[in-house]
Amino acid sequence: MISKTRAYTLVGLEGIPVTVEVDINNGLPAFDIVGLADTAVKESKERVRSAIKNSGFKVPTRKITANLAPADVKKEGSLLDVALAVGVLKATAQLVGEVNEYVFLGELSLDGELRRVNGVLPIIISALSQGYKNFIIPKTNEREASFVEGVNVYPANNLKEIINHLSGLTLIEKVKTQTFVSADAKNKYDSDLSLVKGQAVAKRALEIAVAGGHNMLFVGAPGTGKTMLAKCIPTIMPDMTFEEALETTKIHSVAGYVKEGEGIIYKRPFRSPHHTASTVSLTGGGQSLRPGEISLAHNGVLFLDEMPEYKRSTLEALRQPLEDGVITVARVTGSVTYPANVILCGSMNPCPCGNYGSSERECTCTPTQIAKYRAKLSGPLLDRIDIQVEVDSVKYAELSSEEQSETSAVVRERVNRARAIQRERFKDEQILTNSDMGEKHIKKYCPLSEDCENILKNAYVTLKLSPRARSRIIKVARTIADMSASESIRPEHILEAVSYRRY
Repeated sequence: MISKTRAYTLVGLEGIPVTVEVDINNGLPAFDIVGLADTAVKESKERVRSAIKNSGFKVPTRKITANLAPADVKKEGSLLDVALAVGVLKATAQLVGEVNEYVFLGELSLDGELRRVNGVLPIIISALSQGYKNFIIPKTNEREASFVEGVNVYPANNLKEIINHLSGLTLIEKVKTQTFVSADAKNKYDSDLSLVKGQAVAKRALEIAVAGGHNMLFVGAPGTGKTMLAKCIPTIMPDMTFEEALETTKIHSVAGYVKEGEGIIYKRPFRSPHHTASTVSLTGGGQSLRPGEISLAHNGVLFLDEMPEYKRSTLEALRQPLEDGVITVARVTGSVTYPANVILCGSMNPCPCGNYGSSERECTCTPTQIAKYRAKLSGPLLDRIDIQVEVDSVKYAELSSEEQSETSAVVRERVNRARAIQRERFKDEQILTNSDMGEKHIKKYCPLSEDCENILKNAYVTLKLSPRARSRIIKVARTIADMSASESIRPEHILEAVSYRRY
């Protein structure tokens, strides 16, 4: 007898339907799995055998053949365990209920318990778009699945519960759909701008960067607060919309970073990989084509502390995703495109010893050492960083002052107002922020007066800027104008934007 059950496998963020066909034949006892299965899938036959036996059912003492169709798509991981077990029980008539209307997801332990799996959210979203609405998943994945509307999700603790549900004996209560609420109560951060003493210029630059979604670079001596400022970026970013939260959660779900009780990502990601990180870990890839740090930071911040200490090839790999907002990971095993719309924030010292330009400490570096150190950041990469600001040393009087600085909540209100202007402006353009503008958008939404053109022309010639740098200055100026609720870009906006091009 042949049985067919439905499961899914993942390719990037897309769920690919898999039909699990199980055939029981006469012959020596064996369990063969065909259909381009990886090691984890092939090992599932031992888990399935033990789970069936320890759940009180009989393991057939005949030849079992399981085919995973389509055969040209590689199946990875332990997502197919439950579908295989249900298929075996259906083929041996130990299960009499209908299985065609369900999608089965989950890993089995030897005693029949269902274990948590990665990628449930993107699979359910993909399956829903293909017409499937009934899902049986592990109980530990239920919160992750509870934010998808229009589906019936049945969370099970073990294989016995699934069989009883399919047989109509004891029905599993389906998951109640939850409403996403972007509540500040869930967005608690350890950092706050009110804790940063002094640094008025850097704070202003930080606010502009977040308001327009611009990349930025802090340059300053050690201990001046560059890292502390960077950690404040998520605290002033707008709360995530439901669409952003879903997209972010899909990436984190595939990578296995969604916590059991969390279900959906409420906070904007802040990823800060160590400078020894490899190119693959930053951009994504590996055998299973996992998302990298730049994709895990999607809709949030990618912070590269001490940028010159990263491998040059690793930094250069960021150029294309910073420009396009997506990254295509291509390997021999396949090609996957992940979203990578991030605010890149970098920090660096002005020289190897960190004291170049300081009025308080003497720099011990030679001109050659300084030039070599700064050359680790290529011109094309710096061209893609809209705001480059020097972080000065803080006077002791500022550090010991009891004067209360602006909190992140106050700054976030101004950021929200600027973002609202941009959303209204770009409502028909398929973009969200000023940093996403292309040349056609700049021409349409950023007309410059004669005075602004003259200032920009002088800066272009004097600073030897590239056409890309010119465009990015205009984008920053547009953001500054939005923050001051100005419909047009004025000369002072251009001047301030030019002042943030230091390198």
